[in-house]
Amino acid sequence: MNAPVVAFPSPLALPPAELDSAATYARAEKASATRRAYNSDFQIFSAWCAERAASALPATPAAVAAFLAWEAERGTKPSTIGRRLAAIRYAHKLAALPLPTDDERVRATVRGIRRTHGAAPDRKAPATADKILAMVPLATGRLADMRDRALLLLGFAGAFRRSELVALDCEDIEETTDGLRVTIRRGKTDQEAAGAIIGIPRGAIACPVAALRAWLDAAGIVDGPVFRPVSKSQRASLARLTDRSIADIIKAHAARVGLDPAQFAGHSLRSGFLTSAAARGASVFKMMDVSRHRSVDTLRGYVRDAELFRDHAGAGLL
Repeated sequence: MNAPVVAFPSPLALPPAELDSAATYARAEKASATRRAYNSDFQIFSAWCAERAASALPATPAAVAAFLAWEAERGTKPSTIGRRLAAIRYAHKLAALPLPTDDERVRATVRGIRRTHGAAPDRKAPATADKILAMVPLATGRLADMRDRALLLLGFAGAFRRSELVALDCEDIEETTDGLRVTIRRGKTDQEAAGAIIGIPRGAIACPVAALRAWLDAAGIVDGPVFRPVSKSQRASLARLTDRSIADIIKAHAARVGLDPAQFAGHSLRSGFLTSAAARGASVFKMMDVSRHRSVDTLRGYVRDAELFRDHAGAGLL
């Protein structure tokens, strides 16, 4: 059974084109990555229901609870189970059906899974400044290395999410005397595409501005996507890199310098910037200017990690 689509029944026989337009905007409520994840999650639930001759839409609270327990037993992470639950809930909301996810039996099952298996996220290692300097390839004549150098340095310096990196176009970047003015047209917490402009300063040791200029010039890129696949013959494609390829590039360069690639992911550039900035005593509000976090509470974890041993209450006691 496929995931449900948005549909607006028309008892008043409204024009189909107008109803389709409304449905299109309704689907745009969620980011494309979220829609893909929810679609995949609901298909997994649908397949589970089909094997047991149960209904997925509408689903009973007992079926949802049993499905979540089955996921937990097969080792699915609690965070993923939470997303599966959200997908089931969203599917029922779109279909204007009662929400089985609000039933106390379902909620109790979720609490039990978290209590039994834990709810702590699987945190990847931050690619802090010292690691980035080791990971970035030298500015050689190899086009893929020039791209990766620009990607790692810019991704770190701008605390970019990988989705933001792959969405960058040349038209979004303006080079100035002080560095780069980068327009981020839409971010994870900016679903209405209000946009944001951040500054990327020039670097004294490894300059993201110089690295980006070297990549664009060598690849002959003057408009369109900034970061693109590079063929074996060292020619830049017209297409964009994917979210997944950003993570693969980070892992590859971590492995190249002897770090465990399993500990790094696409978020490592963003978390690495925030951890490094906090360790240097940067203002939380200045960090927010770059990272575009809307809440100070979200940044507290990075600051706490960076200051774990600073002025420790137990220093000098033993």
